[in-house]
Amino acid sequence: MSRSFWAWVRLLGGAGIIALVLWRLGTGAFLDGLRVLDAGTLALAFGIGVLTTVLSAWRWCLVARGLGMRLSLKAATADYYQALFLNAALPGGVLGDVGRAVSHGRDEGDVGRGVRAVVLERTAGQVVLLVVGGVVLVSVPSPVLTLIGEHGTAVAAGAAIIAMITLLVVGTVRRMKRGGSKLAGAARTGAAEIRSGLLARRNWPGVLFASAMVLAGHLATFLVAARVAGNGASLLTLAPMLLLALLAMGIPLNVGGWGPREGVLAWAFGAAGLSAEQGVTIAVAYGICAFVAAAPGLVVVVVRAVRKARRPVAAPNQPVAEAILEVAVQTDFRVRATAPVSPAVVISTPEPVRIRRTTVRQPAGASA
Repeated sequence: MSRSFWAWVRLLGGAGIIALVLWRLGTGAFLDGLRVLDAGTLALAFGIGVLTTVLSAWRWCLVARGLGMRLSLKAATADYYQALFLNAALPGGVLGDVGRAVSHGRDEGDVGRGVRAVVLERTAGQVVLLVVGGVVLVSVPSPVLTLIGEHGTAVAAGAAIIAMITLLVVGTVRRMKRGGSKLAGAARTGAAEIRSGLLARRNWPGVLFASAMVLAGHLATFLVAARVAGNGASLLTLAPMLLLALLAMGIPLNVGGWGPREGVLAWAFGAAGLSAEQGVTIAVAYGICAFVAAAPGLVVVVVRAVRKARRPVAAPNQPVAEAILEVAVQTDFRVRATAPVSPAVVISTPEPVRIRRTTVRQPAGASA
């Protein structure tokens, strides 16, 4: 199916989740998410966002350099801010990442490698989130743990199926790597780039540290939103639900990041006896805080657009035109040349130009 079809599915899916939450809980919880925020809260969220964005950009630098690409921290931070803003402002939540991947790939002359660098960088963050979230959700009392206990057989069967699929995929990839087809070559390239971009000794400690700190920053922002929303529960109580919300944000059914986050927190807080309305309020407050944290990306977008608009048009190459004229005059045959001064300008000599040597004869007896 076409990409536009799936884009509409993601957009309508996110809008449907928001509409369902509004239908069940009303608009009050959404409006409360706006009312509880003040300048101090937004400033704190902005500061946390600076830390997480710089660390994310550094992680991208590590991965890109591991793949043999050049990327400075300054350029990566500007591109990351732009991507965060576009992810938050546009449907789908990934268009900003696609843009920075393609742009960096073009700058380096290898769009495919640029895209793979961004995919690996984002995958590293998601893997850390999955591991930490999985450990917390199955070990800390929460609605998720209660649900697992009530449907233990189904959960165990699902986990077994996922494990079997994972082993099957790994085995298939290993067999493909031994072949000589294009697909086998792509598998070998992917495995080599994972080793050099993520698992190399010089890279993995930094990638792991950056991913853990970024996750801690997102949890801190969620905790700030919970406190201003009036929730005084401990971090241990809130952590499973906040991690579940972060996991839900990875579901590609959203409108600029909105949708699954609100739906999951409404269910989790309601199941935990903490009020579904308060869960939505926290989700909305977090969404506004995340948007404010990404606001510098708008400055990057505007500055780059202005620079592009002011970029002068390349001037005519006058030295090349003069050289063509000189060659035309000195050549002993008719010349028809097109100079790169302007389109459709043809320079030609109407008659052949002949250069004759003139010998000056001296009178007899003249001294040399």
